[in-house]
Amino acid sequence: SVFEKHQKWQTLLPRVTPFYAVKCNNNLAVLRTLSALEQVLTVPVKELEMVMSIGVTPDKIIYAHTTKPQSHIRYACAQGVDMMTFDNEEELLKITRGHPNAKLLLRIAVDDSKSQVKLSTKFGATLGTVGSLLKRAHELDLDVKGVSFHVGSLCTDSVAYRRAIEEVHHVFEQARIIGFQLDLLDIGGGFSGHELEMVLNSKALDEFFPADSGVRVIAEPGRYFVDSAFTLALNVFAKKKVWNMFMSADGNGLDTMIMYYVTDGLYGAFGDIKLYPDIKPFVLRPHRSVESTEPRYQSVIWGPTCDSADRIMDVWMPELNIGDWILVDNFGAYTIPMSTDFNGFEKPTIYLVVTPQIWKMLNLKVSNLRFG
Repeated sequence: SVFEKHQKWQTLLPRVTPFYAVKCNNNLAVLRTLSALEQVLTVPVKELEMVMSIGVTPDKIIYAHTTKPQSHIRYACAQGVDMMTFDNEEELLKITRGHPNAKLLLRIAVDDSKSQVKLSTKFGATLGTVGSLLKRAHELDLDVKGVSFHVGSLCTDSVAYRRAIEEVHHVFEQARIIGFQLDLLDIGGGFSGHELEMVLNSKALDEFFPADSGVRVIAEPGRYFVDSAFTLALNVFAKKKVWNMFMSADGNGLDTMIMYYVTDGLYGAFGDIKLYPDIKPFVLRPHRSVESTEPRYQSVIWGPTCDSADRIMDVWMPELNIGDWILVDNFGAYTIPMSTDFNGFEKPTIYLVVTPQIWKMLNLKVSNLRFG
């Protein structure tokens, strides 16, 4: 799936170089696959050592966080990671002290009202402050290379991309007047799939930054590459039946509710549900054939911990037995990195599957690729 998503990206957005957002899923197999496909990465500083250990060179890394501890800036400098973002004057002063030769992207705040996860309340300089920030960067003799934005995750309106790209074009003009020759545009992340068509349909890149403009265009996709690449398998290790006081289908007033206790929960791969309960729809399906004639029971799926808030989902489903498996598809984004070992329960083990054809293609690029 990661390979197929890479091919789709190359087909739909050949001008846009993807810098994979490592925070979304930092599994080494994912990183090695993307590295084999000559992808580049956007990482927090704590993951620099990991991605560089698999052969990713500093020129393929962006430290894409606008607010960084001073020690992290110095560490990035020591590792040769030059590209980083900023959105305020205090950050410029820290960069001056810790990495004066950095290559900078000014992140601007854009309209993210049509996205399910909004980011501009926390990150990005408003258009009214852009001019003063660029002037300050010029005074500090810092090298501003371009502009970045993020319309938020899971955007539903192509107009948001068009408006943001048009605003970036104005920022480029301001920078030119101040004395910067910007040549890099970062259109952010949050893509799940259909947003690629939104970027295309907006036609804004071709209008404001045509191919012959000399501006390199990059993006920071995360969930786009990994969401559909992972399936979570939950093992039922305990169950109990309780009487549920409600009007049942047969009108008796009592019905059976079944509680299942499974091997992952809200302190594990389902952690994102606590933060965004309405934007990550998922379906639980038994890992066995289910007959249409089987009765469905009101069921509660509990996580394994001692916390009564560790309640994954209420669902109608056929009766399961202890030892049965429940599968959750499309579960690769913001799941594994958010898992904890609370209450002594370990993070899920990852098993890797790759077709012989894709394995061969990857080996043609990197002969010693391993997925350990």
